[in-house]
Amino acid sequence: MSPLSPYLSVEPRHVDQGSEWVGPVSAVNIRGRFELAFVTIGGCCLAGAGFGTVNGLRMGLQATQNLAWSKPWNVQVLNMVTRQGTSWTNTLGCVALLYSMCGVAMEKARGTEDDINTVAAATLAGALFKSRGGVQGAVRGGLFGLAVSGFYSLYNNWDHLKSRLPHLY
Repeated sequence: MSPLSPYLSVEPRHVDQGSEWVGPVSAVNIRGRFELAFVTIGGCCLAGAGFGTVNGLRMGLQATQNLAWSKPWNVQVLNMVTRQGTSWTNTLGCVALLYSMCGVAMEKARGTEDDINTVAAATLAGALFKSRGGVQGAVRGGLFGLAVSGFYSLYNNWDHLKSRLPHLY
């Protein structure tokens, strides 16, 4: 007979000591695009906050380099840090949200997850994000999304491409 657990007041042999993850038995251990959307959006928001904070500190110190240290100087630098941090967080968070929404929609519509979804979602997200700049802005945003996602897809599949086309490198 095993001893009673001091924390649960139950016998440990009655508690299943199996996996610590809860999920369907037939589930594959690969995260879907919808589940990865939360990580993508949160990561982009944190990256935007970090970049914006550093950029705001740089801009604030540059703008106040001729001033002696005082409370107004301190407030001006902190305001610049806060403005830039929130601005970049908002921008990257919106782009990540659009990308994730388009990616989930593409996956559901096509019924498969591949690099075509990634490239199409990034292109559409870039076009939607810059659409308030008119057709020209939407085209620029779409081309930027296409370029970034194209490079990502090439990087992600580089080993596969090298094995298929050995004469290119």
